[in-house]
Amino acid sequence: MAVLKVKFTKTKRDKLAQILWILNWVSVVSGIILFSLGLFLKIEIKKRNEVMAKGDINSVPNMLISVGVIACIINFLGGKICYDCSDANKFSRWKLVMLPYIVCTFCFTFCILVGALMCYTMRNELEESLYLGLRDAMKFYKDTDIPGRCFLKKTVDMLQIGFRCCGNNGFRDWFEIQWVSPRYLNMASKEVLDRLKSNVDGKFLVDGVPFSCCNPSSPRPCIQYQLTNNSAHYNYDFLTEELNIWVKGCREALLDHYTAIMRSIGITALLIWLFELSVLIGVRYLQTAMKNVLLLGDLEGESDGWLLENSFVETAKYNINIIKNLGKANQISTVSGMNDPNIDVQSTNCGKTNVTTKSIPAAS
Repeated sequence: MAVLKVKFTKTKRDKLAQILWILNWVSVVSGIILFSLGLFLKIEIKKRNEVMAKGDINSVPNMLISVGVIACIINFLGGKICYDCSDANKFSRWKLVMLPYIVCTFCFTFCILVGALMCYTMRNELEESLYLGLRDAMKFYKDTDIPGRCFLKKTVDMLQIGFRCCGNNGFRDWFEIQWVSPRYLNMASKEVLDRLKSNVDGKFLVDGVPFSCCNPSSPRPCIQYQLTNNSAHYNYDFLTEELNIWVKGCREALLDHYTAIMRSIGITALLIWLFELSVLIGVRYLQTAMKNVLLLGDLEGESDGWLLENSFVETAKYNINIIKNLGKANQISTVSGMNDPNIDVQSTNCGKTNVTTKSIPAAS
């Protein structure tokens, strides 16, 4: 029994073909939107590439870009097919193409759904990439004289100023690394030497942060050094007083930024998926209705259209059997009574001499 069978008149078939022609052109625009969203996300990730570790974080924008290009091609072809389907004579040219086109479009719409879901599932990969990238960027913050790393100080400073953040997880991350270049340390100073000797790795560690961590909205002048020393500053208590530096870590700030972008892209992709799915359903109805018209032979009469010719269970069993038999196409059947035709074939013995021949009549 057909699934969701609908009866179409000649007028309904023509209107459905015209509507689908318009919707396919709208779908071309939706493909451009997907391509643009993927390109936008790729550019946003590229902007912060210096503070991200290499990984699979570009899989989502690449997926959206690819799906957007395919959407434009498939829907452009679909518009042409639907336009021709308003005429039964023109439909005959596409009759053999329609079903493969519907199958390909179904796979394509599934890819849109996958791309939309990936926008919500890549948070963990993005968080790990940001954590590792920011850790390395902070570690090389002081290397302003080393080629390949000299730009990281500016990158980290601009990041902390732009996103109002400090450190990887927080401002205390700067306490654990040497972020002051040795060229700016006075090695004749006893305080500097004591700090270098007090650390097993010989690093100059201070309870201070770069200037880019300062909050310009704070009424108090920025305190960058000795943040945990109450006696170093007048009327200051780091445990009770709100610090005049950014407390939020840059990993969290960037993660919130990209999560908001990907959430918006994911919602848009889901809406496009629903729209593409509705167009695909309409094309399936048009294909089956036009096919039945040709079978009936009455181009002006009514015809049935459906999503599936048989039930879901029967269709699934049929497709499974096709898949199972794909590998058996070149195998010779060994069932009883179905022997190899090349075996036990009786051949004519051309060398026998006991074949009776007719006498040749004598010449008169």
